[in-house]
Amino acid sequence: MLDILLNWLDPNVSNPWLVAIALNSILLVVAVIIPKKLLTPAGLINAWGLGVVVWGTLGWRGYGVVMFYFLAGSAVTRIGMAQKEAEGIAEKRGGARGPENVWGSAFAATICAIGVAAIKLGWLDPDWESLLLLGYVASFSTKLADTTASEVGKAYGKSTFLITTLQPVARGTEGAISLEGTLAGIVGGVLISLVAYSVGLITLTGVVICTIAAFVATNLESVIGATLQSKLDWLTNELVNVINTIIGAVVAIAIATWWH
Repeated sequence: MLDILLNWLDPNVSNPWLVAIALNSILLVVAVIIPKKLLTPAGLINAWGLGVVVWGTLGWRGYGVVMFYFLAGSAVTRIGMAQKEAEGIAEKRGGARGPENVWGSAFAATICAIGVAAIKLGWLDPDWESLLLLGYVASFSTKLADTTASEVGKAYGKSTFLITTLQPVARGTEGAISLEGTLAGIVGGVLISLVAYSVGLITLTGVVICTIAAFVATNLESVIGATLQSKLDWLTNELVNVINTIIGAVVAIAIATWWH
């Protein structure tokens, strides 16, 4: 049985898409069985689809990054959960992610991953591969930085300020920032970038670029929250997340292009 599994995991032996379907189907069954639900039923199906696309296009390295984001993001969401629920600023459903959360977090990364697959098929210039991988990592670095900053700030932020005016506001206010949350967000962005570096997706320079891009995008997301989100009914948190991660990916690619 172990030999069969190892053969499946060897990209030289099997079609990566078959491995992706098999692996994610096994994980889907496990997620359904375990008592602690990190995803809603619809979220599980969409996460299955995301996992298949990521493994099929980027293999175990890209998959490792998205899994780290999911586990770390879920853990951070539960920091101070009782207190946040009492204050009415906790994530809905006890932090369980639905399909809107899955794609709000991973839409930009998925586009980058599909771009890498297009390069392998000869549809795009190979020079784009390193930039798209950087964008992939930067999008998740941005989202984990944003999630960590928000959740730590709501739980432990001693003083929170509106990013556009620096006036004191209540914790959980859209566009609010805190020193504790900001520092935690930087740590979150660095950690996932280091994971990507450790599996060979990006270089050490890429870690620096992703960290900078995540910081810029996270603060721009706070500006959007403070200025537009309360005025536009269609501008949901999930759509803001999509915009946020796209900004992170684009900023990282722009910095890398300028750097060279």
